Amino acid sequence: MRRMASVLVVEDDQFVRSALIRQLTDASHTVRSVGTALEALREVAHHRFDVVVLDLGLPDLDGSEALKMLRGITDVPVIVATARDDETEIVRLLNAGADDYLTKPFSVEHLSARMAAVLRRARAGGGEAAPSPVIRVGGLTVDPLRRQAELDGIRLDLTRREFDLLAFLAGRPGVVVPRKELLAEVWQQSYGDDQTIDVHLSWLRRKLGETAARPRYLHTLRGVGVKLEPPGAEPSR
Repeated sequence: MRRMASVLVVEDDQFVRSALIRQLTDASHTVRSVGTALEALREVAHHRFDVVVLDLGLPDLDGSEALKMLRGITDVPVIVATARDDETEIVRLLNAGADDYLTKPFSVEHLSARMAAVLRRARAGGGEAAPSPVIRVGGLTVDPLRRQAELDGIRLDLTRREFDLLAFLAGRPGVVVPRKELLAEVWQQSYGDDQTIDVHLSWLRRKLGETAARPRYLHTLRGVGVKLEPPGAEPSR
C-alpha cells in the first residue's frame, strides 16, 4: 500500500499552485501551500511535513537561498521544482541540500513517484540509528527514540529542529557546547549564521518557561557556547 504524505508546496504561480494542491489532494496526500520563501520558513518551523516541494522562482528570495535557509531549520526532504535545466545549477542545488529535483512542466504522477523515492530514503536513513536511552535532566525528560520531551510531566510541543537541539544539549548536561559544534551536529553545517542558533534557543526557552535574562535550563556563555543543566546547579567558574 502506498504511503501518503504531508506535503508543503512552495509555489508563487497561483495556477500551478492550485493544480498541484488539487492533484496531490486527489492522490490522498495532505497539502499545505504558500507563495513565498519566508512563509515556507514559518510553515516548517511550526508544522511537521514529510516533504517540501520548492519552486525556485519565488518573489522574495532566490530558490537556492530559500533552500539554504530551509536547511538551517529542518532536515525534511526537499524536492526542487524548476524551469531551469542547467546541469551545473542542478548539481549545485543537490549539493546544497536538495533531495531531488523536477524540471517543469511535470505530471503529478512523476512528482508522486519522486516523493515516494525520497520518503523511502528518509525512512531507511532514520532506521539506522540505534535506540537511545531516555535522558533526564532535572524535571526535563527527553526520549530520543520516540522524539518526545516533557517538562515536569507535561509534554513539550517541539519542532523537529527544536527537539534535535534540546536532545543534543540534554545528552551533555553541564557541558558548554561551542556554537560551531552545534551547527555541525544539529544542523549538519560546517559554518553558518549564529542567528539560526539564537532563534531556536529563544523558541526553546519560551517552551521551557524561561528567558535569556532568567534562564533555568539553557545557559549561553557569550563568545563560548551553550549548555543545558538542571535548575540550581552550581555555576561554572
